[in-house]
Amino acid sequence: MKREEILLVYDRECPACHAYCQVVNIRDSVGDLRIVDAREDSFVMEEITSQGLDIDQGMVLKMGGQLYYGADAIHALALIGSRSGLFNRVNYWMFKSKTAASILYPMLRFCRSILLKLLGKTKINNLNIEGNDKF
Repeated sequence: MKREEILLVYDRECPACHAYCQVVNIRDSVGDLRIVDAREDSFVMEEITSQGLDIDQGMVLKMGGQLYYGADAIHALALIGSRSGLFNRVNYWMFKSKTAASILYPMLRFCRSILLKLLGKTKINNLNIEGNDKF
């Protein structure tokens, strides 16, 4: 029987996002986590764009055919996450509550924007919004 593939779509050029995605683990019983760089063309990025989700405003988790965006994505990751290792335990405790995730995620997104601006990175701008390519 084939295990479910769970996709985590994020901006690989963001050092904080990349570090998070490298250490977050999900429980083996849930499926196989595959990390997808949002800056590369992929079927899942086409799906995200067609749903009108701005990847610059939040990562996306695709699980069970459903897209989880931003705070919902980090909340879902916490619930399916492994509890092994300090990082994964902290991730679970911080984001297991949907309310906490909805409060904390915008702060993380703001810090990401500042970091990428300081690094001189451009936005992904998957929705092709005029003038929305710089932080």
